[in-house]
Amino acid sequence: MKLLLDENLPVKLKFRLIARGIEAFTVTDKKWNSRKNGELLSLMLDEGFTHLLTFDRGISFQQNFLAYPVCVVIIIAPSNNYAIIMDVFEEIVEALNKSQKGAISVLHPLKK
Repeated sequence: MKLLLDENLPVKLKFRLIARGIEAFTVTDKKWNSRKNGELLSLMLDEGFTHLLTFDRGISFQQNFLAYPVCVVIIIAPSNNYAIIMDVFEEIVEALNKSQKGAISVLHPLKK
């Protein structure tokens, strides 16, 4: 698995994922900041990424992920604060490991 963390996520989340054996990079690592979603997906495919983790709830309406060979995990939570995201960290890892093509949402317990 080669994972890209969208720029709307805390950078230190990358290190938690790496500790779980996931090859993770941030958008900033790749110098892809401020890219539109379509361009970002093309860059990901060119670089061999298989997964995208994002907090962008609208992304699933902007792109047809079934047309791309990537798994997109969308975190739905009250904020993109690190502590809030860590509340669903295990669910995020589980969703990433499912490795299915298309978009998957991980809901924060407060949003269920």
